[in-house]
Amino acid sequence: MKVLVLTGSPHKNGTSALLADEFIRGVRESGNEVFRFDAAFEDVHPCIGCLKCEYGKNPCVFSDAMTTLNPHLLDSDIIVFITPVYYFGFSAQLKTVIDRFQRTVFSMQGKKKTIFMATAASNEDWVMDAPTSHYQNLARYMSWDDIGMILARNCAQRANIEKTDFPQLAYEMGKIIDV
Repeated sequence: MKVLVLTGSPHKNGTSALLADEFIRGVRESGNEVFRFDAAFEDVHPCIGCLKCEYGKNPCVFSDAMTTLNPHLLDSDIIVFITPVYYFGFSAQLKTVIDRFQRTVFSMQGKKKTIFMATAASNEDWVMDAPTSHYQNLARYMSWDDIGMILARNCAQRANIEKTDFPQLAYEMGKIIDV
């Protein structure tokens, strides 16, 4: 299996980065390929909706890190979205990457499995409602199979999440993705 991990955190050692690290460790130990794209540390321009790409017939008007990511988007079997929750949604960095799916949208529909992992400082039951709904709608639109979610609430800082089972759950999810 080819696994693409898309992260959205601007914190290299933050809570969602730990989930990504542990998931990737599990993926590699199970013998699968993984490519990690840390959106916050890449040059990705926001989509301007010009449609000059004609949904993949032409190159995007922007020549940025998406040229590196696009082959992995098309080639992956599983796409994993990992983000901190900022104001009840994905991080802006990850959302920017998702918006740029415009160029590859029809080439990716119905051909993937997907996983969602999010971390939030709040412990409120409803804090994950909006990002989870966004993820589910994206998967529905793309006709992708959702194969799992980890929703880590009450994890404002790395020390918080390290005291939970969430990193272990991410590792275990990575170990069994091709089962």
